[in-house]
Amino acid sequence: MNIVIVESPAKAKTINKYLGSSYEVLASFGHVRDLPAKNGSVDPESNFQMIWEVDPKAAGRLNDIARALKGADKLILATDPDREGEAISWHVLEVLKEKRALKDHKIERVVFNAITKQAVSEAMKHPRQIDGALVDAYMARRALDYLVGFTLSPVLWRKLPGARSAGRVQSVALRLVCDRELEIEKFIPREYWSLVATLTTPRGEAFEARLVGADGKKIQRLDIGTGAEAEDFKKAIEAANFTVSTVEAKPARRNPQAPFTTSTLQQEASRKLGFAPAHTMRIAQRLYEGIDIGGETTGLITYMRTDGVQIANEAITQARKVIGEDYGNAYVPDTPRQYQTKAKNAQEAHEAVRPTDLSRRPAEMRRRLDTDQARLYELIWIRTIASQMESAELERTTVDIAAKAGARVLELRATGQVIKFDGFLALYQEGRDDDGDDEDSRRLPAMSEGEALKRQNLAVTQHFTEPPPRFSEASLVKRMEELGIGRPSTYASILQVLKDRGYVKLEKKRLHGEDKGRVVVAFLENFFARYVEYDFTAALEEQLDRISNNEISWQQVLRDFWGDFIGAVNEIKDLRVTQVLDALDDMLGPHIYAPREDGGDPRQCPTCGTGKLNLKAGKFGAFVGCTNYPECRYTRPLAADSEASADRILGRDPVSDLEVVVKAGRFGPYIQLGEPKDYAEGKKPKRAGIPKNMSPGDIELDMALKLLSLPREIGKHPETGEPITAGLGRFGPFVRHEKTYASLEAGDEVFDIGLNRAVTLIAEKIAKGPSGRRFGADPGKPLGDHPTLGVVVVKSGRYGAYVAAGGVNATIPGEKTPDTITLPEAIALIDERVAKGGGKPRRGVKKAKAAKPAKADLDAEARKPVKKVAAKKSAAKPKSEAVSKARAPVTPAAKTSPAKAAPASKTAAKKSAGKARG
Repeated sequence: MNIVIVESPAKAKTINKYLGSSYEVLASFGHVRDLPAKNGSVDPESNFQMIWEVDPKAAGRLNDIARALKGADKLILATDPDREGEAISWHVLEVLKEKRALKDHKIERVVFNAITKQAVSEAMKHPRQIDGALVDAYMARRALDYLVGFTLSPVLWRKLPGARSAGRVQSVALRLVCDRELEIEKFIPREYWSLVATLTTPRGEAFEARLVGADGKKIQRLDIGTGAEAEDFKKAIEAANFTVSTVEAKPARRNPQAPFTTSTLQQEASRKLGFAPAHTMRIAQRLYEGIDIGGETTGLITYMRTDGVQIANEAITQARKVIGEDYGNAYVPDTPRQYQTKAKNAQEAHEAVRPTDLSRRPAEMRRRLDTDQARLYELIWIRTIASQMESAELERTTVDIAAKAGARVLELRATGQVIKFDGFLALYQEGRDDDGDDEDSRRLPAMSEGEALKRQNLAVTQHFTEPPPRFSEASLVKRMEELGIGRPSTYASILQVLKDRGYVKLEKKRLHGEDKGRVVVAFLENFFARYVEYDFTAALEEQLDRISNNEISWQQVLRDFWGDFIGAVNEIKDLRVTQVLDALDDMLGPHIYAPREDGGDPRQCPTCGTGKLNLKAGKFGAFVGCTNYPECRYTRPLAADSEASADRILGRDPVSDLEVVVKAGRFGPYIQLGEPKDYAEGKKPKRAGIPKNMSPGDIELDMALKLLSLPREIGKHPETGEPITAGLGRFGPFVRHEKTYASLEAGDEVFDIGLNRAVTLIAEKIAKGPSGRRFGADPGKPLGDHPTLGVVVVKSGRYGAYVAAGGVNATIPGEKTPDTITLPEAIALIDERVAKGGGKPRRGVKKAKAAKPAKADLDAEARKPVKKVAAKKSAAKPKSEAVSKARAPVTPAAKTSPAKAAPASKTAAKKSAGKARG
């Protein structure tokens, strides 16, 4: 028997079918051990010795593996083909060694890039040993993240009350977002004008040409800076005669993009599908692990964490065959396309993300997958096929036009292109982060040199330069990859952490730096500038790559980092909070104190008029307050011009003609139809809440009207004839029949759910009973152990999902789900709840009532009631003591001698002793 270890149970089940009865495939369920979340897990004084702790959830699975090995000949470690997978195999092996479960077993490491029978069978033929260099690189990265988190975060908490933790890579990503906010705030718009003439050929075909020169000088985009200059050129053009000077047509080719890497997949899924990177990776994981096809679970895509752009030769052959069948031989290039990764610090040479079988067309797979899975699979399939298609052939045309107005000669230019052969563009064109008007893509009519043209129209337009756009999730991922910050496989979790901590918010698909995040970045830039520099972080990533290439010791990298880092931490330890706030106040001044319209001091207190505004820190974060406190109690959030409190008019309801407005209320934003004055006396305006998964900034009129239409009647129940309605409540979308409410599951839409589906949900809810559960109270799903409060579980309550440990409950934020929340995230939520005083942990041992003696065993004196004070003291005893006394067998002496019966409390004991002495 051979024991095979993989990461997920779904993968284990599939691979077991592939390998047959001589193999037993077991799942580790990911990492089996990690550094304990407490100080001392990495010891810099002992050459960075690391203490590893087995995850309580993994302990049982490791025992199962150890038992299975007793009758086995070989242990095959087949975890994922990346650094994390290598580390998991190493951890499993180390734990098994500690358990002395390995005797004469042969140990092999195999990797496969796809979960298909062929890929797995081929991998088994080429085993190797665990790659020690990859494990070292993993340990260095894990130790770095631990040392930064557990050294820097406490400093942040003490010096900047209300702040959350600071991570090594997350802090640099946050700086990118906040630096862009600073650029936007400092941006000064610049006026410029453009002149675009609409001209016609002798055949009456119209096209546009832009003014690009005058009097022998070129005119750049910003050169016409005033209306007076634009008016001067306008008069000249209106009086001019137009002649074609030159026509230049150049052939051009556009080549397809390479197949997807982790990073480009996240970017394009964000642009084209609107998926957050974390969502993209969750769906890709399901596609990788596979679905049932013909009674056999098969992976649909190759491994989705990769920097590689190359694909296997057999996949290229299959792609070329599909292209010929679907598009014709003209679309198949003469030679297969080969791609090379451009990333200077690319990870292991994995294949790109591609379908495992390109003959599975998206249309065929759509009926086997849910909506998001089908959309992502189609995107991956199209990109892979397009990467092997023929190039597009274009013709780029530039037409220069002379405009003569008396002695003046002005130059206009028109550009365009013609697609001679569409090639890969017939299937796919990559999205762009910031769309703009692409003049080069316009098609021009046929013209020849010396041909006279006529002016049909002239547009003279005033413009103002705009600040750089905020990052989208796609463009931030792209920028991080360009700078060499972090790893593509970690980008999704980095963005999620920044959102979860409230450091950034996603609004209209753009990342906005929140005040809390900007204060943290300002703190780090002031006191730990080196560690949030882009070049420093990228250089550290290169050092980690050198470890994986076996070029440098991982302890040496840590020593080089730790010496300077701990020195910087020690330097700030003695600084007072007021000194830190003063430094941040100076740095964030332009952001916090907007210039006043009257030119007065922006720091003057608007309430007392004599105090100055400055940065202060409170329990819930930084804010602006008056120096005359407590006499003057003026406070406000950091951003004085915050849009959070402003109403936003979306438009008018076509039925009532009332304004539809997004408003900010004390319990959050909501939508309102009209104002109180629009309704009869005593009647309130109609309102609708905004679902948690929607941003108020993204709500448009159509969606607002849909929300205001709720609750809506779906139809009549076929048995009772009573209406079934769909609506949104405080716990999410639901359907209702009489007094029964049923929550809508994933995939159901509150706006278009049908009657049959609604009846099914109602019936299922009634079958479960009033509690919504078939078998008593929800015990919760265990995640692991809290450092001090015991087991952490995920539960569903009447107010939504929450995590609990040791009597402390913490609500799971809207952007997380019970299925996606991790143990570290749950621990952070519970600790935050305790810090805010909202949860009181249970004592280590429960209280127990005093044992009540059996009536038949004691006489009347012993059965006398104990005073209340005695009962209280008895109740305070530890449960173990009370229970042991209650369960102690009654001795024969106790039965015959009441005076020797154990008193219920100290008071009772004194009375008993007094009587005996008397």
